[in-house]
Amino acid sequence: MKYTLMIHENEAIYQGDDGGKLMEEVVGKHMALIEDMVAAGVYEGGNRLQGADSATTIKYQSGKGTLHDGPFIETHEELGGYYVIDVGDLDAAIEWARKIPVPGDGAIEIRPNFEM
Repeated sequence: MKYTLMIHENEAIYQGDDGGKLMEEVVGKHMALIEDMVAAGVYEGGNRLQGADSATTIKYQSGKGTLHDGPFIETHEELGGYYVIDVGDLDAAIEWARKIPVPGDGAIEIRPNFEM
């Protein structure tokens, strides 16, 4: 079954004097994780997303959509990226999700994909 592992984290930790160094370190850990996923045969894809300030949202109310700059959800954690994996069950997806580097506060949302 395919699962999407969505990485929610606070983008602010990558700002400031040490932000670039932290980003480099975290990206290195993601690259190593991708290598492990590929070796295990579970990696289906994934991407890092541009910052939340680049988002555009269409908000629907009563079937009418209005366009807004930025992410719609008010939170300190933004969706920073995702992985799509193909594993046997939720327990296996959780094992892989626990390996995703998230410095500081954040969350990994694990959601089964709806197969079309």
